[in-house]
Amino acid sequence: MSGNITFTMIKPEAVSDGYSGAITEKIETAGFEIIAMKMTRLSNNRAGEFYMVHKDRPFYSSLCDYMSSGKIIAMVLKKDNAVEDYRTLIGATDPEKAEEGTIRKLYAKSLQSNAVHGSDSDENAKIEAGFFFSDLELFID
Repeated sequence: MSGNITFTMIKPEAVSDGYSGAITEKIETAGFEIIAMKMTRLSNNRAGEFYMVHKDRPFYSSLCDYMSSGKIIAMVLKKDNAVEDYRTLIGATDPEKAEEGTIRKLYAKSLQSNAVHGSDSDENAKIEAGFFFSDLELFID
């Protein structure tokens, strides 16, 4: 059975470009309940901790620099089949390949500046949500 929470981040360029409200509205219109949300700014070290899974990849350093370049909005979303449905809503990582109407097709600038992060599994959704919300169990019923 698929889980009912997922994690997302509105990335720095989407926040600075003023797309936070439109992205949040699209999320809610798609039937997701926002059960936790906060605006913050990651330090380069904290971004590195979050993206540790990519530590050995050539883009790791530039990813950390990018993710610490401005404010982000972290959210925990609730819906049946949350991870899969959210991945469909956001579209392909590369906005050039994303389906029309998806968040990345509408608001992303490039492969790296792709507007939002979305968890890729139920397990990672819990880990990533816990990274930003230490009291996550208070939000989940």
